[in-house]
Amino acid sequence: MNQDQLKQLVGEAARDEVLKLAPGQVLGVGTGSTVNYFIDALAPHKDHFAGTVSSSNATTERLLKHGFKVLDPNDVVSLPAYVDGADEIDPLGNMIKGGGGALTREKIIASMAEQFICICDASKQVPVLGNFSLPVEIIPLSKGVVSRELEKLGGTVTLRLAKSTRADLNQTPSEPFVTDNGAWILDVAGLHITDPLALESVINQFAGVITVGLFAKEKANILLVSDASGVSRDVF
Repeated sequence: MNQDQLKQLVGEAARDEVLKLAPGQVLGVGTGSTVNYFIDALAPHKDHFAGTVSSSNATTERLLKHGFKVLDPNDVVSLPAYVDGADEIDPLGNMIKGGGGALTREKIIASMAEQFICICDASKQVPVLGNFSLPVEIIPLSKGVVSRELEKLGGTVTLRLAKSTRADLNQTPSEPFVTDNGAWILDVAGLHITDPLALESVINQFAGVITVGLFAKEKANILLVSDASGVSRDVF
């Protein structure tokens, strides 16, 4: 079973999970390729929900294409569930997210939800977070200041660059990747994150940081994970 098949499998499992919710509620929807499979699987059942709240422009576009109603998060008080993937998840449900650049909006929507349903394949499960570079969304003016603070934590800091859109595929991108919020992302490699909640708090205090891609305060409550044998469900 290839990676796309594993993503489709867990996306369909997430569809079945959220259809257990009482009808007429608003659902939080995350960002990424695995979530795209979830959206596609849920589309025939869109009338089960009064609407959705989206964590990125790309997700909003996909939801609207399928006929979902997308609401402004400011008009929604709470969500029964938020469905999203993870770049890494540890045995306690703490996650690294932000590989797609939507970490801030993802964290906002997650904070509104009664439960975070994480969907991923087994390759995302790790004993300790940090093998995947930790994304930190920043105000561009703070790049130097925040980089130095992150280096003090023992990480190697790299400014995320935009993918080249030029015809020459060998062209090295030189412009910063810009988030939906107009911000930049620093990726921090080489961390061994044994206390995700504490590190999340520390990094969020650095002047210029919008948010860090550690989801420990807003960790997963339910994990749906796929492998060659099918989908398993864990509760944290």
